[in-house]
Amino acid sequence: MIIHPFEPFVRPDSEILILGSFPSRASREQGFYYGHPRNRFWTVLARVSGEETPRTIEQKTAFLTRHRIALWDVISSCEIRGSSDASVRNVVPADISGLLASAPIRKIYCNGALAGRLFLRYQTKPDMPEMTVIPSTSPANASYSVERLIRSWSIILR
Repeated sequence: MIIHPFEPFVRPDSEILILGSFPSRASREQGFYYGHPRNRFWTVLARVSGEETPRTIEQKTAFLTRHRIALWDVISSCEIRGSSDASVRNVVPADISGLLASAPIRKIYCNGALAGRLFLRYQTKPDMPEMTVIPSTSPANASYSVERLIRSWSIILR
């Protein structure tokens, strides 16, 4: 069983929550979200916002703060082989309600199908903000080009 190795990124004024499933091995080693060099998350968000792609954790947290974006994952702990979503077993869900109590989140976006399925299974409550599943930025989602992801993800910063 692997326990999620870092805290959610949230500020008191965060309005948007982006949820992944569970950090990749590269993200776990780096200690921050979407740390795999081939994951397109930071590139896509930067292009959607018209900014340069943040590279360092400091640049990434500054970007998130500017755009009032919180990040977390739907899984608190699980069994996983490497970084494969398909291998996820024995899920313990994260406390999304607790995070929502700490900021005025108005919209939730799930990065990929697994995050969306697990959110619906474990997190859906009547008072939750609306949730939308957006195609995964993972390199495993090779059917989506960066341009196609940008079109899908552009709803976040509208």
